[in-house]
Amino acid sequence: MTTQAVRLFRRMDGLFAVYKPQGVHWKLVRDTIETNLLKELNSCPPPAPQLAVQFQLLSSGENNSSKDLILSPSMLPTLADHPLVTGPQFNKVHVGVGHRLDAFSSGVLVLGVGKGNGVLEHLCKSHVTRDYTLQGEFGKATDNFSHTSRVIEKTTYDHVTQDKLERVLAMIQGANQKALITYSQVDLSTQEAYELAARGLLYPHGKSPPILTGLRCIHFNPPHFTLEVQCVNETQKYLRKLIHEVGLELRTSAVCSGVRRTRDGPFKVEHALTRQHWTADSIIQAIAHFRKTTRKIRKSGMYRQTAGQLNSSGKIQEQITSPTGQSEQIGQEHVQLTSPTSDIIVERVTPGTLGEREVK
Repeated sequence: MTTQAVRLFRRMDGLFAVYKPQGVHWKLVRDTIETNLLKELNSCPPPAPQLAVQFQLLSSGENNSSKDLILSPSMLPTLADHPLVTGPQFNKVHVGVGHRLDAFSSGVLVLGVGKGNGVLEHLCKSHVTRDYTLQGEFGKATDNFSHTSRVIEKTTYDHVTQDKLERVLAMIQGANQKALITYSQVDLSTQEAYELAARGLLYPHGKSPPILTGLRCIHFNPPHFTLEVQCVNETQKYLRKLIHEVGLELRTSAVCSGVRRTRDGPFKVEHALTRQHWTADSIIQAIAHFRKTTRKIRKSGMYRQTAGQLNSSGKIQEQITSPTGQSEQIGQEHVQLTSPTSDIIVERVTPGTLGEREVK
């Protein structure tokens, strides 16, 4: 018999996003959500105790010296399944964490419960882009590029204008676009490379350093400024160092005063749960909202694993020739799926490999 707590836990199966505040470690966010879910699961009323038939011995009643015994059946509840005997129904609820954020950063943090932990692995291995908002301040430099650290240098910034800043950002973005083409392993002389570049669907193939796919200034009020960044394979330390390098290119210094992630693949900041909504009901609603997205990420990861196995076996089969002396060909499929959000799961075929899918 399925209990109410088990039925509630089955609904917690998928991915959802929370908003991690600045100054809080991601482990504390995960542990808080695990504690809240565990508390609500164990607060569900236990099932009604099962009744068992027991026979009680009674005397004949009229003659106390009589040796005849009467068996009286009765229905009594069994206490073997009582919570005071068995303990709580759930002792652990595992919540997985996707692309992590350090304590200095804030923003979207993707989590998974149940089978969603396996989908998180597919999300981390996929080439999804993430959006950040970086806040910088001209005029000083620190030992770890953040405004709360020890100041090691102070400089002037009166010569910095918004036009100069935008020219520096365009130079940095151009260098990253060149690196993106290099690591995408696409032949630039093909029609496929032209179509992918025109649609903005180039992505690094395999391991690559952090690459910026978009960079622009959205606020400029010296000494403070704000940048909007789209990137892949990044770390928050790299983004803070980016602010420092922008300052050096402008012949001054700059520190990062805030890193905020606004999008992680298909998960956007407007769908992230704030701290007061880290409850079972809100999490179940968020999981249901991203049900289709989770299913597409799972299919994308399963296809990528199958493609890798077929690609490795295809190299062996290509060496086997038919009786006519001609090499056997291996068919390749091209599939395109569209997610319910603005993000697109795209699969392309590169020379010598099977198609791989990207959640951009």
